[in-house]
Amino acid sequence: MPLILTFGDSNTHGVQPMRTRPTDLPRLTRRWPVVMAEVLGWDVVEEGLPGRTFAFPDPEMGPHMDGRIGLFTALESHGPIDALTIMLGTNDLKAHFEAAPEDIATACGFHLDVALSEEMQARHGGFEPFLILPPRPHAAGCLAETYIGAAEKAQAVQDAMRAEAEARDVAVFDANEVISVSDLDGVHFDAAAHEALGQAVADFILSEIAED
Repeated sequence: MPLILTFGDSNTHGVQPMRTRPTDLPRLTRRWPVVMAEVLGWDVVEEGLPGRTFAFPDPEMGPHMDGRIGLFTALESHGPIDALTIMLGTNDLKAHFEAAPEDIATACGFHLDVALSEEMQARHGGFEPFLILPPRPHAAGCLAETYIGAAEKAQAVQDAMRAEAEARDVAVFDANEVISVSDLDGVHFDAAAHEALGQAVADFILSEIAED
């Protein structure tokens, strides 16, 4: 059975929209990777880490939030895989990083280069990477201070991320076309959105495979 690795942050992990900042992060049972795998009829490895960024060690959450480290670990821990989804960029928009859109996009390009590298492709016998543009966050609820200015920057970041993917001939799926973040905290999405995203990503992957 084909195996797909889903590499992302709390929205891949399945963290529910939050009213307050909890000490633990309640996780949905039916996360979008689970739904996607059911539709595809594939096995799935879920590599969602709350707080993960494309390229920033977090001063509060730790240096391991830098996804550049995590991607190598994930690709060398699992497999062989047949496909990889990368959905990051939300945490990079946190106000304390003060990250320019082009810097976030460059880090996205680094992830794609790792996935496309001869070493990783040979390790897994060849696999297809897919970039998912996450639902754009905005300042709301208990995370409002953390995401001040995120809404104004998010579109520029995602346009630049798309350009990085297209330059490498990597297929891009825009999650904003099917779901949006919860207004409760402006970052996470609810159970219905996970169902919708899982179905949509599966359909997208199947269409991409059919074209190949």
